[in-house]
Amino acid sequence: MLTIDQETYDAIVAHAKRDHPVEACGIVAGPEGTDRAERFIEMVNAAGSPTFYEYDSTDLLELYKDLDQRDEEPVVIYHSHTATEAYPSVTDIKLASEPGAHYVLVSTRAHGNNEGPVEFRSYRIVDGVVTEEEVAVVPTLTRSES
Repeated sequence: MLTIDQETYDAIVAHAKRDHPVEACGIVAGPEGTDRAERFIEMVNAAGSPTFYEYDSTDLLELYKDLDQRDEEPVVIYHSHTATEAYPSVTDIKLASEPGAHYVLVSTRAHGNNEGPVEFRSYRIVDGVVTEEEVAVVPTLTRSES
């Protein structure tokens, strides 16, 4: 199960809506080995595409250096789908390289960047196997939640 605080949930949704019709992408980092999604990091979709996302290689390298210096790891890797459901595509599955991460997909297909609900789903993707998991949105993370 993914436990995420309301502020981080809202930030992911806002990013997805703001970037629509381009896919939004980013991560939520947390202390290594804790599974605590604590630090929201918005990334730029270097592809600028409505059908796929790509991190800028320089930005990604800097991100991983920063994570290493802070003893953090990607807890959530998120992106949006602008015209399809919030389910990993074949490309998403192939690119899933963090077996410990929660892969969050936000579909903005129903309302785009206008007011209205989004589809927000989380998955574990390990060795090409996709498993959907429950998402618990809590007011704030406490020490016992991870």
